Amino acid sequence: MPPRTATTGTKISTDARAIARRTGTLLGGMPYLRFGTGTPLVVLPGFGQNNEPTVGFERMFVSQTLMPLAANHRILRLTSRPGLDPNSTMKEIARDYADALRLEFPGPVDVMGISTGGSIALQLAADHPDVVQRLIVVSAAYKLGPVGKEVQSRVAEEMAAGRPRRAGLEMFRTLGTSAFTRWLSGGMGWLLGPAMLGKATPDMMAIIHAEDGFNLRDRLSEIDAPTLVVGGDRDGGYPVELFRQTAALIPNGRAIVYPGQGHMVVTSEPRLMQDVLEFLDGWSPNTPDPAP
Repeated sequence: MPPRTATTGTKISTDARAIARRTGTLLGGMPYLRFGTGTPLVVLPGFGQNNEPTVGFERMFVSQTLMPLAANHRILRLTSRPGLDPNSTMKEIARDYADALRLEFPGPVDVMGISTGGSIALQLAADHPDVVQRLIVVSAAYKLGPVGKEVQSRVAEEMAAGRPRRAGLEMFRTLGTSAFTRWLSGGMGWLLGPAMLGKATPDMMAIIHAEDGFNLRDRLSEIDAPTLVVGGDRDGGYPVELFRQTAALIPNGRAIVYPGQGHMVVTSEPRLMQDVLEFLDGWSPNTPDPAP
């Protein structure tokens, strides 16, 4: 597929201003950001400090990141509802999404989950196949890797103790791909911790708790939706084998691994949006899924 002009910085900036972005809430108060035109694409983001509508700089950043998809896809970026039970499971969180999507759309839609949103998306596809047409999982797998699990546990402990700087340090340190970049990323997390985590609600802790107990390995064979798993081979939260195993255990799954890329850097990798577009535009419910 030839490169799309929407992937250039100038074009993205123009489109980000031109395409209307609407915010609101769906069933149960689930916050959304909606923009773009074409076939629906539901995007589930990673966890944040609260489950509130996307506004301000965050809204601008999210729109800019996803804009290459917005020319052909009507994007619904959907966040978990506020007021989650502290003991919520990933199954229960996914059920909220399924209920909302059944009311919002007349049939199954494409779903893209990023980081923790990828965990939710996998659970959604396994438990509620009637709402997921095709699945894209970015920087996530059927379970957290041992380092990722340990880091999220430490983040939860620091937040419970009221230390957002230390929580930010722990969270950001895994974003590096070498000893130096981990040190640098940790320092950035220390500086940004109060801004990024200073207004954290119990919902953030509930989602961390749910992902801590998440392991969908034995359910992957039940996922009917064609699935693309994308990750970096330097991801601090997931060993690269987990990305490949997740795709291999899904009947119609495939994996793309970007060399030298860490956890969140994958979302800014220029190839990501092109690979997603080729996956979405190169397959339809009435034709066989193309070979990996």
